[in-house]
Amino acid sequence: MSDVPDVREMSGRSGLQSGADDPVLARIALGLDGVQAAQRGRTAEARASFEALWEALGERGDVFHRCVLAHYLADLQDDPRAELEWDRRALAAADSLTAERAQTYESAHQVRAFYPSLHLNLASDHLKLGEPDLAREQLERAVRSLDVLPEYDYGAGIRAAVDELRQRLR
Repeated sequence: MSDVPDVREMSGRSGLQSGADDPVLARIALGLDGVQAAQRGRTAEARASFEALWEALGERGDVFHRCVLAHYLADLQDDPRAELEWDRRALAAADSLTAERAQTYESAHQVRAFYPSLHLNLASDHLKLGEPDLAREQLERAVRSLDVLPEYDYGAGIRAAVDELRQRLR
């Protein structure tokens, strides 16, 4: 699992709960408890639950749902290649996401604010796979998108993680 902050922290549990009328987001919000369980060693159980939800959504499911869910699933993978593939799915969904759709559940959501974390996670994936040049490329994309983040909390965490990964890539 990734140890860098990401869009999941930005969306936060309260942001997902504000979409309680949406059954898919409600299932994702409930699944956050599964992610916490995964951090206590029940990764396979959480992964299976989220994969079942992914199958229910399908490749043509709502892009906001796919983005959030794929981002969660990436961190639940034991295999770095599988983690990379889930992070790529999250990025592809974000690329299809409109600002209006991102703000459906949380008016402060900006699609652009997803990118620093998404690219940071991809950089981390490539580093795990022994692909430092690809890691640097993704890290540079994360750096170029940092301007949209707030200076405090979430933004500060992403910036710190970018700096940490930059040091590891030297």
